[in-house]
Amino acid sequence: MVKINKNYLKLQDSYLFSTVAKKVSEFSEKNPDKKVIKLGIGDVTLPIVPAVVESMKKATDEMGRKESFKGYGPEQGYDFLREKIVEYDYKRRGVNIEKDEIFVSDGAKCDTGNIQELFDENNVIAITDPVYPVYLDTNVMAGRAGEYEERTGKFNKIVYMSVNAENNFEPELPKEQVDLIYLCFPNNPTGTVLKKAELKKWIDYAKDNKAIILFDSAYERFIVEDDVPHSIYEVEGAKEVAIEFRSFSKTAGFTGLRCAYTVVPKELQVEGIQLNKLWNRRQTTKFNGVSYVTQRAAEAVYSEEGQKQVKENIEYYQENAKIIRDGLVNAGYTVYGGINSPYIWLKTPNNMKSWDFFDKLLNDVNIVGTPGSGFGPSGEGYFRLTAFGSRENTIEAMERIKKMN
Repeated sequence: MVKINKNYLKLQDSYLFSTVAKKVSEFSEKNPDKKVIKLGIGDVTLPIVPAVVESMKKATDEMGRKESFKGYGPEQGYDFLREKIVEYDYKRRGVNIEKDEIFVSDGAKCDTGNIQELFDENNVIAITDPVYPVYLDTNVMAGRAGEYEERTGKFNKIVYMSVNAENNFEPELPKEQVDLIYLCFPNNPTGTVLKKAELKKWIDYAKDNKAIILFDSAYERFIVEDDVPHSIYEVEGAKEVAIEFRSFSKTAGFTGLRCAYTVVPKELQVEGIQLNKLWNRRQTTKFNGVSYVTQRAAEAVYSEEGQKQVKENIEYYQENAKIIRDGLVNAGYTVYGGINSPYIWLKTPNNMKSWDFFDKLLNDVNIVGTPGSGFGPSGEGYFRLTAFGSRENTIEAMERIKKMN
């Protein structure tokens, strides 16, 4: 008789953002005359920049000619894109990454979820709390999480590292032995960052404890402060203990186009085995690669014109973040993030529950955000807004919040 993977039954009934979308849909059906401003899901609103669009058009034309048609491409990514990544994202920051350490994919969400396949099911997982849901959920699916405890809102085999105002949103080193450590900075959902000295502590911990850091750097393009590293590999020793994930989604507006990459340094070994070789084996077996047209689009991001245009889009979202941050502060809220990140993390008023504040915002002023508790137990009492809306809607949203009782 066929049996299901019962670990799936331990997951919440629906993914966090699916629950948000369902609530918003139900509200809009009942209130068709209300203009709902969505600052919840971190999807971009500005179109893909002209330099990228032109490159896609050219690549599409190539696909229509016999002499330039491309069929299956390399699962690891075309050299023309991997070479640009090495040059622009790493060498220019003084980091030596080789082309064959870059693996192009269709999304950092996929890679951060799939990477756990390389590791034994008995490895102990450490995640920040609150956390981007995919880190936790994929390990629940794989059977590493143990049982869910209603009382704590946690899985009993996962090590939760609380990040909150009390510890300045800097997770403390685990007191117990852990094997895989998920870090995301600039952080989703809190919008906060770790500086080099703080990251060095984690690298030293990983070396001392033979652990691996899974470092999600999807929002590095939003960093404005000089002492905040864009890559974990800017910190000495990181290549021996860390895998890094990057994405074109938020930095170049590829949320609908899908392109990302993962860096697996050859220095990184577990039990004498190069993880680079294992990830390559996994990708060549389970992944057919990113389309030629998409990779040409990503390559154009690194052109002189592409860099200029993408920078303008990032600055647009950064200004939105400032508008939200300033607007909330003026309205009396306690606010974090929004400086090196497109995410603004606010304390709910009067210790209101996160989902109650979600309902209040939606019903009273027709604004959608994301409840902090959806990201983990330590997110209770917090709320996330994103800077990816239009300028008009961002300004209007702050005006509505100022008038809210």
